[in-house]
Amino acid sequence: MAIELIPLSLPPTADASKFEHFGREVRGVEPGNIKPEQFQEIKEALYKYDALLFRNAILSPEQQYALTKAFDPQSESYGHGNNKTENAKKSILHPDLKTIPRIPQVQVIGNGKIFDHEGLVEATLKHPSHKTFHKTTVSPEDEAKGITRFYRWHIDAALYDLSPPRVTTLYGLEIPQGPTQVCRYDDGTWDELPVTLGTTAFVSGKTMFRILPDNLKSVAVRAKVKYAPHPYVWMAPARAKSTGLGIECEGLEMPFEELPPWEEGKRKTFPMLWKNPVTDELSFQVHPCGAAEIIVDALPEGAKREGALYPDGAHLTDLEDVRGLLYQMQRPAIAPTLVYPHAWQSNDLVLFHNRGILHSVVGAFTPDQVRVFHQCNLAASDDPTGPTTDDV
Repeated sequence: MAIELIPLSLPPTADASKFEHFGREVRGVEPGNIKPEQFQEIKEALYKYDALLFRNAILSPEQQYALTKAFDPQSESYGHGNNKTENAKKSILHPDLKTIPRIPQVQVIGNGKIFDHEGLVEATLKHPSHKTFHKTTVSPEDEAKGITRFYRWHIDAALYDLSPPRVTTLYGLEIPQGPTQVCRYDDGTWDELPVTLGTTAFVSGKTMFRILPDNLKSVAVRAKVKYAPHPYVWMAPARAKSTGLGIECEGLEMPFEELPPWEEGKRKTFPMLWKNPVTDELSFQVHPCGAAEIIVDALPEGAKREGALYPDGAHLTDLEDVRGLLYQMQRPAIAPTLVYPHAWQSNDLVLFHNRGILHSVVGAFTPDQVRVFHQCNLAASDDPTGPTTDDV
């Protein structure tokens, strides 16, 4: 049977014109038993469409690891480092992940208590809640009515020492059902997005770049972002914006001198835009919560300077400046019309291009609602490539 690529079913809120080249459902192949020639087709499709959905997938942790690794055969360890996440007790990621003992590259995430699961005798999974991370929270009365928020828009990446994974695979085994919730932005815009219980929200980095005005596009092609050391420990005491898109500036981040031991040479500085290895398109790929500095190169000689921002270059180190600029550039792309909120079904497998997409956990579960996912991403064998001189 030939592989079929079917456009994803979009919610009524989505602007279909912005999703023509985003996401495909894959039919005609078993993701746990992919032949080499089929994998090449799937690989090209993933980089072209950024997200692939396999319905009714049957996949062991070993098969999921092998599929993820096939996109980067030299990769080996989990995207945050094998067994490092659980040991970093101060990391904001610590409560959310449990490692499958025999396959440490595959994490169990979800909600509720699980027993005798892939070598885990017993584990309590915690669905991330905006109430533990946002500066403001939805009231109990509104939460009872189904109001919720995006938790944290991000890229799957350690952002320190290790390179960002190329691909994340997310496999939903047990999906609790419940009423539709409403994801509210609470930022004065009155934006809101109806979502299924426990959706994962995705936005395109390509779209995030394309919809920018020219003066901000000029900044993006010239800019690099430097991340804090051990960013998930650094950001843990701080509180996020109501949209989940970055941190409020309150001075609550952990001082660098109080972080676990770190080396300047292991801090990561990435281009603001990452180049797609198949299509050469540029995606706006910044994890706003971990960003500490922005370095903007000067305009090249002969470039138009009228109306340009930072024509002579700039080095932004004040967090208010860094976060303010990033929010101005990224917030338009999480508008309800540009978000794909995936409505999970049991045994859905989603592969997404982690270097072309931002995503967020959404929603809230009660303690007795059991949700079980397997997640795998691998620290890449290389760093992402940025714009070329021609792009600038």
